[in-house]
Formats: sequence, C-alpha cells, structure tokens
Amino acid sequence: MTKEQQSGPRLFRLSGVNCAGCTNKIEAAVNALPGASGARVNLADKTLLIQGNVNVESCVEAVRQAGYGAELLQSSERQQRAEQREQEQRHYRQLLWRSTFALGVGVPLMAWGLITDNVSVNTPAEQLVWGGMGLITLAVLVFCGGHFFSGAWKALRHHNATMDTLVALGTGTAWLFSMMVVLVPHLLPEAARHVYFEASAMIIGLISLGQALEVRARGRTSAAVEKLLELQDSSARVLRDGREVDLPIEQVQAGDQLRVRPGEKIPVDGVVLEGSSLVDEAMLTGEPVPVKKVEGASLAAGTLNKNGSLLFRAEKVGADTRLAQIIEMVKNAQSSRVPIARLADKISSIFVPVVMIIAVVAALVWFNLGPEPRVAHMLVVLTSVLIIACPCALGLATPMSVMVGVGKGAEHGVLVRNGKALQQSCTLDVLVVDKTGTLTEGAPRLTDIDSDGDSDELLQQVASLEQGSEHPLAEAVVTAAQDKQLHLERPTHFEAINAHGVSGVVRGNKVLLGNNKLMAKEGLSLGPWQERAAKLAEAGRTVIYAAVDGKIKGVIAVADPIREDAEAAIIRLKNLGLRIEILTGDNRASAEAVAERLGIDRVHAELLPEDKERIVAELQGKGERVGMVGDGINDAPALARADVGFAIGAGTDVAIESADVTLMRSSLHGVANAIELSRATLRNIKQNLFGAFIYNSLGIPIAAGVLYPVTGLLLSPVIAGAAMAFSSLTVVTNANRLRFFKPSETH
Repeated sequence: MTKEQQSGPRLFRLSGVNCAGCTNKIEAAVNALPGASGARVNLADKTLLIQGNVNVESCVEAVRQAGYGAELLQSSERQQRAEQREQEQRHYRQLLWRSTFALGVGVPLMAWGLITDNVSVNTPAEQLVWGGMGLITLAVLVFCGGHFFSGAWKALRHHNATMDTLVALGTGTAWLFSMMVVLVPHLLPEAARHVYFEASAMIIGLISLGQALEVRARGRTSAAVEKLLELQDSSARVLRDGREVDLPIEQVQAGDQLRVRPGEKIPVDGVVLEGSSLVDEAMLTGEPVPVKKVEGASLAAGTLNKNGSLLFRAEKVGADTRLAQIIEMVKNAQSSRVPIARLADKISSIFVPVVMIIAVVAALVWFNLGPEPRVAHMLVVLTSVLIIACPCALGLATPMSVMVGVGKGAEHGVLVRNGKALQQSCTLDVLVVDKTGTLTEGAPRLTDIDSDGDSDELLQQVASLEQGSEHPLAEAVVTAAQDKQLHLERPTHFEAINAHGVSGVVRGNKVLLGNNKLMAKEGLSLGPWQERAAKLAEAGRTVIYAAVDGKIKGVIAVADPIREDAEAAIIRLKNLGLRIEILTGDNRASAEAVAERLGIDRVHAELLPEDKERIVAELQGKGERVGMVGDGINDAPALARADVGFAIGAGTDVAIESADVTLMRSSLHGVANAIELSRATLRNIKQNLFGAFIYNSLGIPIAAGVLYPVTGLLLSPVIAGAAMAFSSLTVVTNANRLRFFKPSETH
C-alpha cells in the first residue's frame, strides 16, 4: 500500500458491514476525503468502489475510523473472485459451526422449558444448575456471537448504531437479566424469576443459521460475472523466436502473434493475419450464429474458435480487452444505486436508533402498566422488539436485485452503466431511433442503375472513379462492380467536391458522379433523368447522377437495407407501450420509406447532431421520458441528453461512452430486452422493499405486545430471532428469481 495518490477506480473488500446503516457511514467517511468523487458500498458482496484520485491509505484509515475494516484488492479479477469464493466458503462454514453450537445449547434448554415448564429459580439447587447453564450460554455469546458485541462496541465508539447493536442489546439483556435471577432471586417477585438463557442461545443460533443460508444464496447473485470470467483464458499460444510457446495470459503483449486452434478460446483482442474460421461470439454479443473470420477480421477475447486455425496479432491485452471492459462495466453497475433505493437508505440510516427508542418505550409501558409478572413481560418485549427490527432485509432489498439484474443483462448482451439507467429504462414514453446503422444495416448497397446505354459499362466507369473516395456510397458502387467482376481502371485528376460528389478522368473520359447540385454547377441539364431520379427517391433510394464527357448518361440508386429483425423489434417495443420516432441526417424520402415499412410513428430527417439533441430536449420539455438509440458520433449529443441512451455495441466509442446502456448486438431487440429486464428488476426491488417494510411495520408492534389484549400471548424472542434471520434470506431468495429472467424474444 502506498501513500501516493491513486487515480481511477479502486476496489476494497470490507469487513464488519451488515446493514444499510453501515454503508451510509462508510460512504460519508470516504466521500469526505480529498479527491474522492463518489464512494459506493455494495452491501451484497461487501465491497467499496471509490472513483477519483484518492490516497489509498487514507481510504483504509477513513473506513477504520468509521468502525469497519477495508483491504485494497490489487490482484487480478480472476484471483479476486477465487479469493472471494474461498472467503465466503470459510465464512459459511464458520456460520454453520456457530449455529450448530448455539442451537445445540438453545434447543435442549427450550425443549426443557416446554416439557417441564420449570425455568424459574427459587432454591439454591436451581441457582447452581441455572448458574452452570448461564456460563454455558455465556460461552455461546462469546464464541458464537462475539462479533455482534464487538461490532456493537465499535459502533458505540463511533456514535453509531447498527444491526449488531440490536442483536447485542437483545441477547445481552436477556442473559444479564437471567444471571440476575440466578444470583439474587430474592430481589425479584416470585413470578418474575424466569431465566431466558435459551432465548440468548437460540437467537444467536438462528441468526447465524439465517446468515449462513444467506451467504450461500448470495453467492449465486454474481453468477453472471462468474460466467464472464470463465471466458477469460489463463494462457495463450504465442510465437516467440519462430516457435509456438504457451505463456500465461499476463505475459502476452500488444503486437505479439498468437495461434488459436479449433475449440480454443480467443485469449486477447486482435486482428487475423492468416487462416479462416467460424467464431462463436454469442457470450459477448448474444448473436447465436458463428461469424466468419478471415484475414483482417477482428477477434475479441473470450469468443470461441470453432473449426479453423487462426494466426492473429494481439491488439489489446489485459484490462484493455473488450471482455475486461465489459466485466468492469458490469461490476460498476452492480455497485451503483437505483433512485428507488434512496428512501430505503434514508430510513435505514435512522432506523436502529428509532427502534431502540421504541423498545425502551414499550418496555417502560409494560413495566408501569402491564400485568404481572411485569419485569418478565418487560424483558420479553424489550428483547423481541430489538431482535425483530434488525433492518438487514431493508438494506439488501435493492443491491441484491441490482446485482442479479445487471448480471442477467450482461448475459443477454445488455450492458447497463448504472442503477439509474436500469430504473429509468422501464419508465420511457418515447424512443427516438437513428436510422443508419440502427434500423438499417449501415452498409449501403447499389440497388438500381438506369442508363441510356450499356449499364455495365457505365458502372465500370463510375466504379473506377469511386476507387479514390472513402464515402459509404462510393463503397457501395465499387462493391457492386467487383461483384460483377468488372475490370476497374485507375482514375486520374480525381477530385472530391464537398457536399456535391466526385470528378475525374477514366480512360480519357471526364466522369462526374454526384447530386443535382454538381450537375447544375457543371452546366448539365437533368432533362428526363430528373423524373426517373424522383421515382427512385420516392422508393427510399439515394440517387446519384452519372455524366461522361459533358452529358448525363444515367442515374445510380443506392439504399441502406433495413435490418431483417427491425420490424419484429419495433413491434416488441410498441407492445411495451413506447412511441417510436426516427431521428436521421438522411434525406426525408429515404427516412419516410423506412418509417412506412416499419410502421414508425414520426420522422425527423436531414438533421445535424445539434438538431437531434434539440428534438430530444423538446420532447423532454413536454414531460415525456425519452430513450435514444444510436451508433454514430453524430448521435452522441442526443444519447447524452436522453433520459436513457442506448448505444449499439458495434457503433463508435464516442456513442458508447455517451450512452447509459450499451447493446452488444446491432439490433433493436437489445433495447426491448433492456426495457423488459428493467421492468423485471424494478418489480423485484419493489417486492423486496414491500416485504421488508411490511415485515418491520407489522413485526415491531407485534413484538411490542399490541396483540396481547386479544391473544394473551407475547411474541417469544426466539421467534423474533428466527423471523429476523429468515427475512433477509427471503429477500436474497426473491432477488435470485431474476436469474430465471428470459426476454420475450427468446420465448
């Protein structure tokens, strides 16, 4: 560990953290440090993520001053997960041992009380027997429940109150009262000489058992990250000095040449140098069909080579690979808070002190106004209220669901950047969608060529000219000529005329290719070609005029094909209650043709990037919650402005960085999947919060004895302990139901 400033996110493993009150205390302490730009505690996996330039040693000290422990995680993600699993297994076994020992003492004591109804102290012999049982119970409190008391003491020293405080007060009060009965029974009325050693032991045992089951269930919430980590290979076959050698993945460097054989995982990101194969990219993109990889194709770490041998050059290694960045994004999102959690956080921060006040008030009411034996009734009420009110379930309600939901999204190619996006995705009213590359394939194709002579000869001439252009339309023309195996000449005097087209000389002929503005600039009359071009434009084509030696020879139409699954995805989105609008920089005729084909409600065409952002802002100004889907640099402002920005994963880095949700597939089905996942996760969170609130709202009054006038019974502290332990287990189990989520696309 160093005292130097550390930049970037830092992850710490925490100890002694049990409830939302703990997380609030730690976050407040760390956020007060210079350079910390946002500390987030993940209660579900007991970690602390800190952003910004921070002094690591100061962070650890701040957490320690708050009453908890912190350890910087510096090992690789794979090692961290292995260490975490090992630690959880140790903790699980420890909790089982504590539970067995405590219940081994508590169950016989409780059975004795139920069978004989003789748990009072009235004679010296009973003092001796129950004194021995008191010492055995003390051993349970020390060896099985000592962490509750040490945690309560730390909290007290830092002017705080946590779950440990409630458990320690409840079990400690029951034991101390029982020992007072054993040592000085004559000071108490005969009806109050009841010992509660079984309550102390049973409460510790049941809470430990509940925590053990919770740890076991909680381990399943990180299943998605585990699956992603399994995609990372531990070694790679690298060419060194003309030989292929197997090296640990950590030793692979950018620029190395690697060999991957059939059935092996791609170890790092790279570019194919030789060979061809089919590569299964399903775990990264969600696309089930393997992708053909040839020389020049890109490879992603974690994907599976199916049937051919590939030699490729490493481009990105270690934390720079796409897979590593996905894992990091998932981890960050799992640590984030959803807005709905703020209410639970506020309540949890004041919950324990309030419960302690309620417990004392209830105890005083029973002591002053209750029936005999007042002292015994007072103790039962005090202990039961303290134990049943532990806010563990409340603290776990949202982080558990977020962890599972974000992980499940990653499995389906939906990478959520933060909890806010996860929640807002289910509240959208309108979805504005870029056309090119989102609704369409983003790769224009030549669809029509209308000439007054040999169309192949005209195509050969214009394709020869377009070899010098990088415009997507030029690529479509050249590709069409190559598909027909036409021989292309090298043009001379090539010139790209901004916003108009291109010109040059091919085989001694001056060739022009461009829009009507270029033809007018060159003084050429469109004549009947204008009518032909209009018909093609009405069909959604982009029309280019072709002229040779001062005379228009024909028109060429290029179109960007609509994605095969776009129509089905639009139907899904409409069924989810969204209104769809197109935002595009393309011409209106092309945009409206796509909209009519897909049944989209409204079109905004011929837009600049700032226009797209303006339209999103206008929709928001009308009170609508807006989602934006795009893939290009020109979409970035609108993606950032929208309530939720969805970036197509195959798009630009700028678009992805501006978005709240990244779709690994170039398909609108990913947006529908994200919205369905958002709704399922929020529904799960609400179920957890409702259960936790109802549990505490009903449990505290019952423990305080409001039903006593009707039933004549008080809630046993043992039952209160069992209810508290299993309420947390219920929340974790309910959150794990999200692991079975499947988007309707797969149904």
